[in-house]
Amino acid sequence: MPEIDIEIGGRSFQVSCQEGEEHYLYSAAKMLDDEATVLSAQIGRIPEPRMLLMAGLMLADKTAGLEDKLREIEDQLAGKDAELEQLRNMPPPEPERVEVPVVPTSVTDTLAEIAARAEALAETIDGQKAG
Repeated sequence: MPEIDIEIGGRSFQVSCQEGEEHYLYSAAKMLDDEATVLSAQIGRIPEPRMLLMAGLMLADKTAGLEDKLREIEDQLAGKDAELEQLRNMPPPEPERVEVPVVPTSVTDTLAEIAARAEALAETIDGQKAG
């Protein structure tokens, strides 16, 4: 079991941890040291047990706040998951009937006849201009 040295509030401590857990212990010690540093700056030199207690309580308060936020976010996520599941289980929407207007054959025939007459008139006019 490895023993590592950590520093909290300007004081050194030697602690043991499981093999491979050193990184986590250093990380936890840094968080505790950050809180102890704030305390030392605000209050000055205080007895070691009191400093560690107060720093631990400050971390516990932050942790409790984060746990509350986490629960709130988990509740929101559960609501969104339920909403998503409800949407997935809904029957597909009814297909919409779309009607496209169709030009009657008699109108297209009439337009074709008008176009042919207009072309014939244009050729007649062009022929008269040329002649």
